[in-house]
Amino acid sequence: MQKMAELLGLRDECGEGTSGGPALAGSCLADNRLNLDVYPDGCRRFLQLFKEQQGEVVQVEFLRLSSNDCLLDTTLGSLPHLKHLKSLVLKGGHARDEFGSYQQGSLTSLPPDFGNLRCLTHLDLSFNRLSTLPSCILHLPSLRVLLVSHNSLVTLPEDFGCLSKLTFFSAMKNQLKDLPRSIGELSVLQDLDLSENALELLPEEVGNLHNCTELDLSGNCLSSIPDSLANLKSLRRLHLHSNRLVTVPASLASLPNLSRLDLQNNCLRAIPAEIQALPFVHIRGNPLGETEPSPQADKSSTRRLQRLFLASGEGSFTVTSEGCRVVLACGIHFYFPPGAASDPLRIYFRSLTPDPQWVKLRHHDVLLSRVLELQPHGVQFQQEVQIWMPYISPQTPHQQEVVVRTFSGQGWSDLRTRVKQKRKSKKCVAHCCVLHFSWFLVVSRLVQNECKVPAEGTLLFSSVDPNIKVIFPPGVTREPRSVKLQVLPVSAEEIQEITANAGCRASPLLYLSQDSMVDFLKPVRIQLPLPPGVTGLNLDRSRLHILHGDLEGQTWNDITSEVVLEFTHLYAVFEVTHFSWYWLWYTTKTYIGGIAKKVYERLRLYQVNFIALQRKKDPEQVLLQCVPKHKVWSVLKKLQDRYRGPEPSDMVEMFEGEQFFAAFERGISIDMDRPDCVDGRLSFIFYSHLKNMKEIYVTSPVDRKGQAVKGQVSFYRGAVPDSIPEDASRRRKGPDSLWLATLPIKLPQLKPRWDENPSPLYGFSFPPLNLGNAETGYLTQANLLSIARRVGADWQSIGLNLGLTYQQIERIRYNNREDLNKQILDMLFSWAQQNSEDPECVSKLIAAMKESGRQDIADEVEAIIELGRQKYSESIRRVGLEQESSTEDSATAM
Repeated sequence: MQKMAELLGLRDECGEGTSGGPALAGSCLADNRLNLDVYPDGCRRFLQLFKEQQGEVVQVEFLRLSSNDCLLDTTLGSLPHLKHLKSLVLKGGHARDEFGSYQQGSLTSLPPDFGNLRCLTHLDLSFNRLSTLPSCILHLPSLRVLLVSHNSLVTLPEDFGCLSKLTFFSAMKNQLKDLPRSIGELSVLQDLDLSENALELLPEEVGNLHNCTELDLSGNCLSSIPDSLANLKSLRRLHLHSNRLVTVPASLASLPNLSRLDLQNNCLRAIPAEIQALPFVHIRGNPLGETEPSPQADKSSTRRLQRLFLASGEGSFTVTSEGCRVVLACGIHFYFPPGAASDPLRIYFRSLTPDPQWVKLRHHDVLLSRVLELQPHGVQFQQEVQIWMPYISPQTPHQQEVVVRTFSGQGWSDLRTRVKQKRKSKKCVAHCCVLHFSWFLVVSRLVQNECKVPAEGTLLFSSVDPNIKVIFPPGVTREPRSVKLQVLPVSAEEIQEITANAGCRASPLLYLSQDSMVDFLKPVRIQLPLPPGVTGLNLDRSRLHILHGDLEGQTWNDITSEVVLEFTHLYAVFEVTHFSWYWLWYTTKTYIGGIAKKVYERLRLYQVNFIALQRKKDPEQVLLQCVPKHKVWSVLKKLQDRYRGPEPSDMVEMFEGEQFFAAFERGISIDMDRPDCVDGRLSFIFYSHLKNMKEIYVTSPVDRKGQAVKGQVSFYRGAVPDSIPEDASRRRKGPDSLWLATLPIKLPQLKPRWDENPSPLYGFSFPPLNLGNAETGYLTQANLLSIARRVGADWQSIGLNLGLTYQQIERIRYNNREDLNKQILDMLFSWAQQNSEDPECVSKLIAAMKESGRQDIADEVEAIIELGRQKYSESIRRVGLEQESSTEDSATAM
């Protein structure tokens, strides 16, 4: 791919090429692959290559393009010329909107001559805007894998069954209401994913899919399933959770290869004994044993709400007019009262990483949770839906309150929130009620008191400090307006530490806001307590200053001479006509605005340290974390058994929601294709109460067989946030000022690779393996060891897709809980030994990699198998020639 990147960067925006371009292009296209979806202008690059080097481009067999590209329509016209194309990916989801949601691609159809791609076996059109399946797809004679998930399909063509070679079909997250009867003609179909649609009935012909090993019908509206499913003798996994099933056929228990049957979150009041006896059936979230209420009975007293318990990985559930309670795997709870939804409604949810570009925190806010997105947005419920969101208990030096914040389409607003701590787990939960769904998060803010100010006037005081009062006289406004008051207490110790001046003292910081842009008609009277140690008896009025700050706290003006000050023994009283920040200072300093600005800035900063640790058993696995200063040593204590590394960095200061980067230097590098990698650096967002941690694998281009590599990781600030005070922003400009800290990273001398020393490894001893057969090519033990190096954290998903049970995965994870490499090896070789006699095991391995999103490993396996086929063919041809030659020699001799 590095050569391909050079090829695609041969010309600048002016179209001028570099020397040696054509030769380099030919070498880059030698492997017949073009992965252009990683480039924001991939279609432009493709069109440029097609124009300048069409002879090489038409030989391409594997092509990936982003359907978010604005030139996609123009590019589609060129694709039918790629007669050798085997795999085509035109996916959306490569861009996000301002809320962090993935944007669907612009693809709505395909050109008619697209059906001329006679060699195409793999087609991925996910995350697009297809409302009907393009008819040209039905004319692809070699098509084996078809993915159209995350589109808007309502139905499939009646002659869909003509795709006779189809082995994998995914149409998850569409709007399918029924299926054509011809679907039963897909005789070689092995995997069918129709989850999260609107299916109400299944045709009996589904029972003709005799080679189907996995059928996913979860998240639909099915009330029953046909008895013909009992004919699927090859079926291993059947997913029926989150439907409306009231009955299931007992004949499902007779399926000989079934290893997972998921019936969770349905309406089953009774389940056949044969099915309940299966050790792999999952039935949570069903009203088992409940009786139907009689017509004469009081429904409110006899009906019990359905409870849904969603497992990790599930992303939706259905709400009916009967209501339900829902518990997500992450601990979020919902209560939908009866009648909240008049018609069945599919609810989609996901947890998002907060992005400061659209999650706007106010001054002194602290983020306590990830962002919860609930869809469909804007749907109005008939009754309030209750939400309980777990959050991290805030540890702030100032008195604050916890609220749930939601996005209304125009901006963020705070909901009326109740908080409680669970008795057993001691976890904190925030509770709110809503009538519509959007985005939600939990924050800690300064305690807020508010009131409605009528024309007759009123009184507002702070619950944090009742001595702080705001008095609104009669006639202060013509129309009622809402006023909010927040107080930030500042201790004498904080002032002294920041200013290094024992003579400086200050009152609590007062913030006033209103929902009107018009100033008050009459002055509003404000009462603030005098700074600590100052009373009306010892007051030196020349040392007292009233400061007025702008909304961002960047400028503080001394308004002492502009207001009339009154004093009592404990308070200072003054009048204003507009609202903002107000602060009472007592000091001998003449110019106090700059000092107040410095103190206010420091009150928003967090003191943090960076740590960079390497796993003891695998030094290439590096853990990076930004930790608040007071938590550093407790975090290191928890990690010391598994990790080692240098001392934490020196203390630095960061704002809540500030971006920073980690760059590996001096001979150490990382995978540049990571989604969180920007210009070769890892991107982080600092939130004081969330885990700012990433664990990654590093490599070194340097030959480490002879010596260790002494590298380093450096941390740099990102772009200067808009909300940072002017002085702090000025200090952070320039390349040197972006640097925060550097910590050493040492990679030891490289040991022999797995495939170079395939004897006992990590405590395992593997017998010789030859998966597959001679004609289709073998996978050897060395090949599996090479594949294992690339699996990483996806091993559990791959294992499940290979057919391992959840119990097997859990046992592997527990037995090797301290070593990821052992987990991967145990999973891969356990499967290999169980399936070594299966002639189709290699094809299943390739399919499992693709289902797990690891097309890269699937490509590698296919390349290994293709090489094996070639060697086998050559050996057969060579043997044939030798035999023919021997025969001719014998004839001559006779």
